[in-house]
Amino acid sequence: MKKKIAFLSVVLSFVIVLASTFNVAIADEKIYLGGMPAGFTLTTRGVEVVGMCDVVGEKSVYSPAKDCGIEVGDVILNIDNEEINNVADIENCVKNKKEVVLTIKRGEETILKTIKPAKDISGSEKLGIFIKNGVSGIGTITFIKGNRFASLGHPIISEQGDIVEIKGGHIYNCNITDCVKGERGKAGELKGVFLRSNPIACVDKNLQCGVYGIMNDGCNFDLIEIQTGEAVPGEAKIFSTIKGKEPKYYDISIIKSDLFEQNKNFVIKINDKDLLDVTGGIVQGMSGSPIVQNGKLVGAVTHVFINDPTRGFGIDINKMINN
Repeated sequence: MKKKIAFLSVVLSFVIVLASTFNVAIADEKIYLGGMPAGFTLTTRGVEVVGMCDVVGEKSVYSPAKDCGIEVGDVILNIDNEEINNVADIENCVKNKKEVVLTIKRGEETILKTIKPAKDISGSEKLGIFIKNGVSGIGTITFIKGNRFASLGHPIISEQGDIVEIKGGHIYNCNITDCVKGERGKAGELKGVFLRSNPIACVDKNLQCGVYGIMNDGCNFDLIEIQTGEAVPGEAKIFSTIKGKEPKYYDISIIKSDLFEQNKNFVIKINDKDLLDVTGGIVQGMSGSPIVQNGKLVGAVTHVFINDPTRGFGIDINKMINN
């Protein structure tokens, strides 16, 4: 049953604008099928060190970060107990300082490092690091329950494989414009555009089972109400968007299931010729695409097999709902 819905409040980088507003509020906890592509931008806690460099001063060249043992992948959380989330925070904390203490997250460990900022030729104190703050990309909304959404079916992780700690973020309506076809040994990728000026939801959780948040007022979707079920080996479908912004059903098979895994609960195989012709199978950006079997929502696509893009993993829908 399709139903046009209004969302009460405030979810992965590309261009489309939503129109229309609503005056009907959701008061129930019904589940509605996703499948819509979304552009997301997440604000992370701390800044990640992605590289190091020398600081060229008036009389010499210095390497503060290298000298004190900072490593690529370290996340700087604080400098002298002041929270750090961007370049400006670092500049303010090291200005006119001969020595500062960094609080760093390295994997599961939190460590302290004392570093001596070096003055460059302009007279500004530098640590000799390249940093990254924030995450953006494309993914798929899995379902909407009440005024909350769930997406991806897996967490946003750092290059080191750790779940990224977020302070918040937004998602935007996204238009898929192209696809890099997946092939053996190389994952494909959906490409799209969205306008960051018009968020459709805000993100508040980045968990093992997906990215979650609250829908904004004024979001206009034709949603399909759906019941949930349990996946079994056999024929099924995914509801996904590989062009434009409207999801379609594509044929798959569920090969086997293992509900004891965290977010790799069953193996799926893409059978749909139209989907294979465009994507080669499962590609980046399809994460979160709902898996529907016997008319019920049973899970979401989460991963692709690098050596066989026609196959991948899916997560059991109950794992996503219970977060």
